[in-house]
Amino acid sequence: MPDFSTTTKVAEIARRNGLLAEGERFVPEETPVAFSYAGSTHAVMMATPADLEDFAVGFSLTEGIITDPGEIETIEVLAEDKGIDVQIRLADAQNDALTARRRHMAGPVGCGLCGIESIEQAVRVTPSVRTSSLTLSEDAVIEAVRLLNGQQPLYMVTRAVHGAGFYVPGDGLIAVREDVGRHNALDKLVGAARRAGHAGSAGAVVVTSRVSVEMVQKTAIIGSPFIIAISAPTALAIRTAEEAGMTLIALVRGEEFEIFTGAERIVSGTQRRIGNG
Repeated sequence: MPDFSTTTKVAEIARRNGLLAEGERFVPEETPVAFSYAGSTHAVMMATPADLEDFAVGFSLTEGIITDPGEIETIEVLAEDKGIDVQIRLADAQNDALTARRRHMAGPVGCGLCGIESIEQAVRVTPSVRTSSLTLSEDAVIEAVRLLNGQQPLYMVTRAVHGAGFYVPGDGLIAVREDVGRHNALDKLVGAARRAGHAGSAGAVVVTSRVSVEMVQKTAIIGSPFIIAISAPTALAIRTAEEAGMTLIALVRGEEFEIFTGAERIVSGTQRRIGNG
């Protein structure tokens, strides 16, 4: 796979201690990344050019193009003049299904709801995770975000990207991915976790961004019953998480956080369960 630069050093004038001075800093690259299936472009995302195979697998899973990474036969990453083309070859059955789906598409977009043409598709049914028996202690919630904050090398250099991690109780963060787009970071994480054989039901998705409905949907698609975020959720995200039986925790700052849905899955630091679960 070609080696793409994820950062660029640029000149700046910074005000520090009341004075203006010339300097330099690193900023993240933002590159058009096209996902092409059987040679035909399906969607173009503005993304950080890293972990592109993970991105291809995660995008294909969360968009419902595949249900298992094994349904992808090959992934080839090609450098183009103004971007990157990720060529994905599917197994015959999945390729036929995608071809039929394309006949009804209004056109691909790069906003996190790709290839949809109706309001009904935008508010698609989210898979239920209500039967999951996974619980987290309050301390684990705090630890998950603390670990994520410390495992984002691109953010530490640029202060301009989102992070997504997969936290498994007892094992900590087993995967972390970064991107200029929050949906992209989550798709990359989904791909990384599934390619490594980790079941979504075994852990929690942890993100540095706000929680939108798409983030809840993607988390449910991989089977995780938890989404934990540093920022706040939207009202639709809360309603969607409630309907899916998902635990949504947000505004995690230090040792403080807010639980919006699924509080019965949270136990105290001494493992005393709250509620009836």
